[in-house]
Amino acid sequence: MQNVLEMHGICKSFPGVRALHNVNFTLRKGEVHALMGENGAGKSTLIKVITGVYEKDAGQILVEGKAIHFRSPQDAQDFGVGAVYQEIMLCPNLTVAENLFIGRGRYTFVSWKQMKEKAAQLLQSLSIPARPTQQLSSCSLAVQQMIAIARAIDMNCKILILDEPTSSLDEEEVQKLFKLMRELKSRGVGIIFVTHFLDQVYEISDRITVLRNGEFIGEFDVASLPQFELVSKMMGKALDDVSQIKKNKPSLIESEEPVYEAVGLSSVVGVRPFNFTIQKGEVNGFIGLLGSGRSEAARAIYAADKVTSGEVKVNRKKAKIREPIHAMKLGIGYLPEDRKSDGIIADLSVRDNIILALQVLKGFFKPFSQKQAEAFAEEYITSLNIKTASTGTPIKSLSGGNQQKVIIARWLLTHPAYLILDEPTRGIDVGTKVEIQKLVLKLAREGVSITFISSEIEEMLRTCSRLIVMKDREIVGELSGENLTERDVMHVIAGGSTQS
Repeated sequence: MQNVLEMHGICKSFPGVRALHNVNFTLRKGEVHALMGENGAGKSTLIKVITGVYEKDAGQILVEGKAIHFRSPQDAQDFGVGAVYQEIMLCPNLTVAENLFIGRGRYTFVSWKQMKEKAAQLLQSLSIPARPTQQLSSCSLAVQQMIAIARAIDMNCKILILDEPTSSLDEEEVQKLFKLMRELKSRGVGIIFVTHFLDQVYEISDRITVLRNGEFIGEFDVASLPQFELVSKMMGKALDDVSQIKKNKPSLIESEEPVYEAVGLSSVVGVRPFNFTIQKGEVNGFIGLLGSGRSEAARAIYAADKVTSGEVKVNRKKAKIREPIHAMKLGIGYLPEDRKSDGIIADLSVRDNIILALQVLKGFFKPFSQKQAEAFAEEYITSLNIKTASTGTPIKSLSGGNQQKVIIARWLLTHPAYLILDEPTRGIDVGTKVEIQKLVLKLAREGVSITFISSEIEEMLRTCSRLIVMKDREIVGELSGENLTERDVMHVIAGGSTQS
């Protein structure tokens, strides 16, 4: 099979950081090639070299056997390189047709009719379920991803890069996207697939390239590389069997010391009134399908959304939590689902992001000294193994997993009694996931109460001692003990009787 892309000995450095060192990568026509590695392994930098965002410092790039030096994204695009990222870079207020062709210099449409016809042909050829005149915002995330892919493909695309395209999709939407990927593969398009979902890698990919700490570890056929070996190569060490985490899981506290209790709690976003209790040192979680209301329930507890009803007790005393600051003062911390929009302050340093919550509690008119702030930041950078050049590095420069650790550090600095973690491991590598899961259980053993939310049922079962099952924004069941199984969770979600 012919190689459409070859990269040999690619190097790229930034001040104080060697991002890539002698990295090799080969993509064949008509294959799906997974690019794997932990956060900070160099995947994003390599992609930016391929797409012309960064110029390589050393090495060689060949497209269909011809040596190329990309100096800009336009250079890469002219040679058939297209990219679709996790965050869809389209205009939701425009139609599908407009999004397909906006800013495309080689298209000069004499009429809207012509543009719609070309869009209809493209959508039909790729079996994308959307109409040219449909506003993009009315399409599902999966269809929006497909439209972004269609836009890239129609621009003479030979090499398609899909960077975390499934992170916000449910299983049905993932399968629709995979169907399109297989269609493109049959047409000879080479696809570079970047994801943290190992099962998806093994379902759709033909080969895997592993990077670690900016270096090339190896290239493997999927059929010859078991998952545990892949993870071991990504981490550079034998992976602790994550199934063992469950054995160390703290059980419910026998003394029954409720840290937080709610009766009839509801919020303005439509989560139905629910009762909820968490004990000291307990790890519980809200679980359910996409849109079930699990995040909305967590936001109601923290008052991130306006609370419309309910009575709350903290440490068995009545409490009024109408705003997040009320929750913070009562020892409740909250890591939001969307770290980029609601968690990090992108332009601030790692240090300032870490001290933010404690500074809010202290008051902005009583700022910490530089020495204090530095000490706080260094303590948690060390204890959580946060990879950053310095405490003053802008947090936006960090990988997703390290950004997540910074937000966790922010709350740990306040010494919370109750911590809500909504999707703390989404979009981060396997090794960091295990680190965060172990940290959660360590905190629980130290007496911190934790509500843990994840889209991955297996992760929830490993981490939680009790699961509250949600469907259509209301609680439909609760599971614990020997009934804490994937089968029981799906049974309750499907409408079966509650077992606990």
